[in-house]
Amino acid sequence: MTGNSEHHENESSTAGGQGPRHKRDLTRRKVVAAGAGAVVAVGAGGALAAGAFAGEKTGGGTASATSASPGEACYKLTSETTEGPYYIDADKIRQDITEDKEGIPLTLALKVIDSETCKPLANAAVDIWHCDALGVYSGYESLSTGGGGAPTGAPSGTPTGTPTVPTGAPTGEPPSGGGGGGGHEEPTDDERYLRGTWRTDRQGRVTFRTVFPGWYRGRTVHIHTKVHVDGAWTDAGYEGGHTCHTGQFFFDEASVLAAAKVEPYSTSATERTTLTEDTIYDQSGTQGGLLKLKYDRKNIARGVVGSITMGVEPDATHDGTGDAVQPGASASAS
Repeated sequence: MTGNSEHHENESSTAGGQGPRHKRDLTRRKVVAAGAGAVVAVGAGGALAAGAFAGEKTGGGTASATSASPGEACYKLTSETTEGPYYIDADKIRQDITEDKEGIPLTLALKVIDSETCKPLANAAVDIWHCDALGVYSGYESLSTGGGGAPTGAPSGTPTGTPTVPTGAPTGEPPSGGGGGGGHEEPTDDERYLRGTWRTDRQGRVTFRTVFPGWYRGRTVHIHTKVHVDGAWTDAGYEGGHTCHTGQFFFDEASVLAAAKVEPYSTSATERTTLTEDTIYDQSGTQGGLLKLKYDRKNIARGVVGSITMGVEPDATHDGTGDAVQPGASASAS
C-alpha cells in the first residue's frame, strides 16, 4: 500500500458520491463467486498445511480450547493495520489465487479464533491480497512500477520549466498498508491475480494457494488480510456482516534472502526494505503477523508453507480505515 512508500489511510468518499468507505464496509458487503467452479483444490502444499497447527499452543492452552479462565485472554490479539489504498472488495471466491503468476509456490494455512474465548470462528470470510514477485498489484498495474523500473509512459531526458504537482492516483511503487495521508484508490484495470476470499471451516481454518510475494520500495515482503464475520454465505458468495480484523502477514529475513536468489525475484532491481526497517510491522512476532514458515532450506524454490493463528475480536469492527496503530509509521512510509 505507498507511492514511493505506502500511505496512511484516511476516510474518503467512494466514486459516484457514495459515503465513506468505512461506512460502506459496515452497512453492506457483497462478493460474487467467480463462476460455478468456485471450489479449488489447494494442491501439493495441502498435506503440509493440514499439519501446520499440530500441537499448537497459545497463551492459555491450545487454540482448540473451548474457553479461557475468567478474565484471562487465551491468545494475544493480532495487530491491526490499515487496509491500504489497493484493497478490492472480495470478488473472487477461491482458494487458489495464483492464476498465471510466476513465483515460489506458497501455501498459506490460516486459523481464526476469538482472542478472548479461544473458540474458532467458523464460516468467517477471509480475504488475502498481495503483490506479485516483482512488486505489482493486480487491479492497479498502471500505478505500480514493480522491479524498480520506471512507470509506464514516464518522461525521459532532463525536465524543463517549473515542475507541477500531480493530482489523482499516486505514482511509484504500490502502497499497501497504513502510514499517513492517502485513501482508497479505485482499480485501474480488471486484473485480479493474487487476490481471493474463502470461508473458515469448523476449526476456524482456511488455506490458500499463491506465490511468495515480492517487494517494492519502502515496504518489506508482506501479505494483506481481512476477516469478515456475521455475514451469510449464499450461492452468490458472501453478504453482509462486518470486518473484525484488518492486518498483514510478514516473512522472516532468512526466507526472503533465500527467495531473492530465485527467478523472477532475482531480476528485481528494487532496493528491499528489511523486516526490522519496515514501518508497519510492529516487531512483535506472531502477534504482529509474522508467519511460521516451512521449506527446504537448500531449495526454497520447491515451495513454502506459511501458517499463523489470528486472534481477533469478533464483536469489534476493524476495517482498516483509521483505527490501526502503527509504531514507527510516518507520513511518508507505511
